[in-house]
Amino acid sequence: MSVVGVGMRNQPGVAARCSRCSPTKSVNIRVISTSEIKISCLIDEKYAELAVRALHTAFGLDKTDTAKS
Repeated sequence: MSVVGVGMRNQPGVAARCSRCSPTKSVNIRVISTSEIKISCLIDEKYAELAVRALHTAFGLDKTDTAKS
């Protein structure tokens, strides 16, 4: 799983949020690699969907905006 975006340069704590959401969902991070604009984590394939859903929840991406039409 990866989190990518130029905006991370100005947002402290993104890596911490990513690493905190995985252990709470029983997903073990095997390897983590970071740069200014990218955080990548190596996890077991069987946890891929669970990890992506956890990241979406952690960053508020699981909410839909029904006000827009």
